[in-house]
Amino acid sequence: MTISDQPPATPATPLLEVRDLVQRYTLPRENLFKPAAQVHALNGVTAQVSAGKSLGVVGESGSGKSTFARLVMALERPSSGSVSLMGRDLNQMRSDELRRARRDFQMVFQDPYGSLDPRQTIARIVAEPLTALGRIDRAALRERVAAVLRQVGLRDADMDKFPHEFSGGQRQRIAIARALITQPKLIVADEPVSALDVSVQAQVLNLMQDLQDQFGLSYILISHDLAVVDLLCDEIAVMYLGRIVEQGRPEDLFARGAHPYTRALLDAVPRARAGGGRRRRGAQAIASQSSGATGCPYASRCAMADQHCRETAPALRSVGPAHLAACHFAEAVMALPPAAAEGG
Repeated sequence: MTISDQPPATPATPLLEVRDLVQRYTLPRENLFKPAAQVHALNGVTAQVSAGKSLGVVGESGSGKSTFARLVMALERPSSGSVSLMGRDLNQMRSDELRRARRDFQMVFQDPYGSLDPRQTIARIVAEPLTALGRIDRAALRERVAAVLRQVGLRDADMDKFPHEFSGGQRQRIAIARALITQPKLIVADEPVSALDVSVQAQVLNLMQDLQDQFGLSYILISHDLAVVDLLCDEIAVMYLGRIVEQGRPEDLFARGAHPYTRALLDAVPRARAGGGRRRRGAQAIASQSSGATGCPYASRCAMADQHCRETAPALRSVGPAHLAACHFAEAVMALPPAAAEGG
């Protein structure tokens, strides 16, 4: 069966299925007589995305969000676990099979300035994923590029321009056009609006929502901004130290968050917008990942943690309809007002 012969995803067969993803990175050796330390970037992450639906992945710097995106895109091989698109494990494919499979999943990167080659015309940039799949008639390719530029609100005349002639918001539209050119089923967007002004963010997010409605796209949206994932996503996974600590519908997580870390993210939003300590916390998270500590990874920052939390890591379990949390005190956290559940 070829890639093009794959059956469409149904509710019983998710478009994307990620199982028990683990990713470890070996750090530079500091001592010749001791083994090199490892960073545990992902620790058994499992998730699904159905056709036409969107999954938001949130967390602070160092939580594993971008590693998750790279593994879903098969840009790296996981230490263990699997990533299956329409029932086929991407990491078990031959290189030529994987190249053809990339027609069905594309990526939009964070930086609209650094992700576009300044030496290439917009036509060549947008056409690149399609030309990588094989030979295509030049006239047909140019018409395809023009059509996809129109879909993202740009003009045919923009094809022969260069990236420096466009604003940040327009560049991100070009990046989205490049992702759309192969008519994918899944787009992974890694912080797609974080480098843009707030007014431009809304335009790009509305565009992504319109494209989803028009073409039935599925998104994995990586973000640190809860408002962004609330607008675009059907489900949210909250990551901390390479683990999903809570997952559910946006309305459940925002109204009745079951993990102290989710509550802390919500409570920290005003401080984050004012330039709060997110970078500092991210550095702490990376250090903790490499320590090999036992127990709940959030225990050192949680006001509710007890000895049991420090000794036994909580499993991700059901705390309501389509609502999962990895916290020994999830039910108690759900009953607290947001400010009372923030970790110390």
